[in-house]
Amino acid sequence: MDRHVIGTLAAALCLGLSACGGGSSTLQVGSATPASAAPALAPSLAPAPAASPAPAPLELTLLHINDSHSHLAAKTRTLQLQAGDTTRSTVSVEAAGFPRVTAAIDQLAAGKANVLKLHAGDALTGTLFFNRAGADGEADAALMNTVCFDAFTLGNHEFDKGDTGLRNFLDLLRQGNCKTPALSANVVFGAGSALNPARAPGAVQRSTVVERAGQKIGIVGLTIAGKTKASSSPDADTTFEDETIAAQREIDRLRAQGIDKIVLMSHIGYEYDLQVAKALSGVDVVVGGDSHTLLGPAALSTLGVGSPAGAYPTQVTNKDGKRVCVVQAWEYAQVVGELKVSFDANGDVTACSGTPHVLVGDNYTLGGKAPTDAQLKAIQADVAATNGLLYTVAPDANASAVLKPFADRVEVFNRTDVAVAVEELCSRRVPGGAGTVDYSRSSTGCNTLGSVALRGGDIQQLVAQAYLEVAQKKYGGADISLQSGGGVRIPLVPGKVTAAQVIQVLPFGNMLFRLDITGAEVKAMLEDGLDAVYGTGGTTGPYPYTGGLRFDVDARLAKGARASNIEVRDAKTGAWATLDAGKTYKLFVLSFNANGGDGYKTLAAVLAAGRLDIGVLDADVFMDYIQSQTKDATTGLPALKKLPTDLYSTKSYQSP
Repeated sequence: MDRHVIGTLAAALCLGLSACGGGSSTLQVGSATPASAAPALAPSLAPAPAASPAPAPLELTLLHINDSHSHLAAKTRTLQLQAGDTTRSTVSVEAAGFPRVTAAIDQLAAGKANVLKLHAGDALTGTLFFNRAGADGEADAALMNTVCFDAFTLGNHEFDKGDTGLRNFLDLLRQGNCKTPALSANVVFGAGSALNPARAPGAVQRSTVVERAGQKIGIVGLTIAGKTKASSSPDADTTFEDETIAAQREIDRLRAQGIDKIVLMSHIGYEYDLQVAKALSGVDVVVGGDSHTLLGPAALSTLGVGSPAGAYPTQVTNKDGKRVCVVQAWEYAQVVGELKVSFDANGDVTACSGTPHVLVGDNYTLGGKAPTDAQLKAIQADVAATNGLLYTVAPDANASAVLKPFADRVEVFNRTDVAVAVEELCSRRVPGGAGTVDYSRSSTGCNTLGSVALRGGDIQQLVAQAYLEVAQKKYGGADISLQSGGGVRIPLVPGKVTAAQVIQVLPFGNMLFRLDITGAEVKAMLEDGLDAVYGTGGTTGPYPYTGGLRFDVDARLAKGARASNIEVRDAKTGAWATLDAGKTYKLFVLSFNANGGDGYKTLAAVLAAGRLDIGVLDADVFMDYIQSQTKDATTGLPALKKLPTDLYSTKSYQSP
């Protein structure tokens, strides 16, 4: 019997199943309940459905983003462009921002009959727009509704505020007219969860089905399992099934209904997407997220955008030996992916192609100045020659208006007093007495006390300790933390501290990673940082400040011998013990250092299996730490003061 005839009969039976959903142009299929718990077949009282259209080819355009992480406002970025010289010039331009995403999707969808608009997860967490501009995720939901996505997959960071926080966000997302379906085929909400299907039916579905040109397209969601459970905050009894098993089960359900075009919208990472796609039967397209992967041509490197990890789209074959098109659209509302897929009458992919559109404005500057007419003409010609790889688009006016009140709230928050410094928290990148490098960075008062000469900066050490303590409470635990001295930019003087000052302490917007490293690698990490300071051509910025880890430094010695007597603190007992070279430790560290920044080559070499992108902003972690401190009796604000001496990472210091 023809597969489409079988599908029509299955679809007719499905009308009696509440799990199959219903609707005219859009068919919602399933909830997060496992298939084994699906209700029994019941006789259908509904009229027989209209006959399915005859099988026919279909051209489909998918417009997609992922890992927007509350990056709603535009930012300035630099590019390498032709400005009339023989070499490329560093050119600055306003770029990204959700209003620009909205405008780009609208423009790219115009004139196309069969379009899907998809968000592949991690809309939440990463900037003050998430938790300082209204209810958690309120700004993200409002801006997502200016696009009106056809589907949204749950990422791991959607669970950062627990199941209840996620339900609150999904309620906000559905306040508008869009009613965007939230998908995950492998989440099983616990009995007490606010999102358990008995309590919130249909809030999260395994899949959804949309119609384009009279043909049904199944969209299945996936959430990275281990990472979400280990490093986000789902309810204790909410679990995540194996991604491949859950995806195949849902694909099989859809195919049993005659749906032969399957899009897997997965938040599991690019490399894992390739692995899963090859193991699945019936999948046609994978729209991914989680790994923040830039895909596209080598020209992206030439233009100064970034280094692509693969082709856009990357093509693999599934378990059936058929073509699968895999895409991802980088991060932080910087790229809108446009994937064009051709299906034949049997529902098989015959071709796919597309472009990752890097969203930019047109207000170029060179060296802080407006370009000359000749330079501008050359820049515009170079951008045009990218054929949409650099996509010039103005922010959508309506989306900008939606964003404005949230931006105003963030600005108000930035002026809010969030703490009080009861003493000066001195800033020093490296220890050392009068006449040593970086000595003048500290105030006269700090230098007079002499503590920074012995142990380095108080504010640097406080930030490292903040990472450690917050990671131990919220992000799956950590044994040690690392903050390079130059990444902490200002001291905190006695008096009230505003939110804006907290951002000034950590202004670079780095995300936190957790790495699994051996004690031998911990030692090598310290030697990397010290060599980047005291080796040939060294600078002060890389000096290592660590939480839960302390050591003696002798800058006179060669690399490999500068750090000694290394100890690790037991968080439960407070006892210090000698670093075990063979033991594995959990390190909480900035993405910058985790990827080798400041000379930390050992960290860059840690394999993927030992790397976890926590995805939370450094300043937000510091803010969490601040809010956990004891309140000052006079101001009622959290009180910030120097750490006990035994928590400082540099136990003793010998200048070069």
